[in-house]
Amino acid sequence: MADFARKSPALKAIGPPPEVDRMTTALYATAVALFLFAVWFVATSNSFVRARNKVDEAWSGVDVQLKRRHDLVPNLVETVKGYAQHERETLTAVTEARAEAVAASDPDHVAHAEAKLTSALGGIRAVAEQYPELRASESFQQLEAQLAGLENEIQAARRIYNANVQAYNTRIQIFPNSLVAGRNFEARGFFELDSPAERAVPAVAFS
Repeated sequence: MADFARKSPALKAIGPPPEVDRMTTALYATAVALFLFAVWFVATSNSFVRARNKVDEAWSGVDVQLKRRHDLVPNLVETVKGYAQHERETLTAVTEARAEAVAASDPDHVAHAEAKLTSALGGIRAVAEQYPELRASESFQQLEAQLAGLENEIQAARRIYNANVQAYNTRIQIFPNSLVAGRNFEARGFFELDSPAERAVPAVAFS
């Protein structure tokens, strides 16, 4: 009996058929692919959120500088009025342009309103040229210096904002990121002025 057991061929282990192995492998591959897709989708969406937040933060910087300019304009108008009471048309234009700029909200309307305000402030420059006492007054010179500094700050903030907008728009528009962006992440507009003449924003120099 022992001799027969030694001479008998060993029994082969019974395993799953090849079709089952292939199906299991396919399921594993599909699960891994779905997992990787989910990780990519979440990471891409989060990158969009971060880029959009940077745009909003940069716009806040622009808005702060614009509001500082808006706050300065009434003092400038009052100072000019003290020396040039007859220049009502120019002063009224500045006041109305400031009100429009304060009321503007989105970048397109803000750009148009701020360009209009800049143009109106240029009218004050023309008035100052006609009134030497106004140009020589200490209060006017201080306001002039503050306004010139604000114009530089506005330009710097605008460049930062536009750079962030470009990075954000590029990120959501390239393929395959555009598939994830959909309608949840829309392109933002640049903060541009309306005409080449108006793009020279720091044109308010009174001296």
